[in-house]
Amino acid sequence: MNKFAIGCGGLVVIVLFIAFIIALFFGGTYNRLVRSQQSVDQQWAQVQNVYQRRADLIPNLVNTVAGAANFEKSTLVEVTNARASVGRVQLDPNKAPSDAAQLQEFQAAQGQLSNALSRLLVVVERYPELRANQNFQSLQAQLEGTENRIAVERGNFNSVVQSYNVAVRSFPTNMIAGMFGFSPRPFFTAAAGAERPPPVQFNFASPAPAASPVASP
Repeated sequence: MNKFAIGCGGLVVIVLFIAFIIALFFGGTYNRLVRSQQSVDQQWAQVQNVYQRRADLIPNLVNTVAGAANFEKSTLVEVTNARASVGRVQLDPNKAPSDAAQLQEFQAAQGQLSNALSRLLVVVERYPELRANQNFQSLQAQLEGTENRIAVERGNFNSVVQSYNVAVRSFPTNMIAGMFGFSPRPFFTAAAGAERPPPVQFNFASPAPAASPVASP
């Protein structure tokens, strides 16, 4: 009887020990997934911050450019409309999107704004008085810095998403991820030429090219 009791007691200890190890594994894995998901959301907030910074610069940029005589109004309208399109894409600034279509819509709207800004700054090249404007030069420098920050923060976001997705899809973590609703997150995709931020720098010190002499008849 004593041997049987001792044997049962030993079996209970073994079962409890195994249950304890499993609980530790589940708890540790769950906590790692939570921390990884929080890192993704925090980096998404950084991405949103730099994009918002760019959007905040646009009204002053448009107002400054609009003051130039005979400036192409269609270019300003394009920038204004592109900024409005960005504002219509509603995403939680503190939680990274889980729907790839939502992120693609956000990226497309931001890309449209980037293209409109690039065209605006190209047109500015034809207006020497605007290029010499100190307010415009300051805005151009801020925009250049913001574009660089956007590229950096997007890269950081993709890195943390990649780490999170690897954890979510790896065995045996994927079993716990599935049980508690952790799913892979989409990340930014690079368009052709997107490995560098849009060029927004001008050579303000360079004089305008001299006009070619008109040949005598």
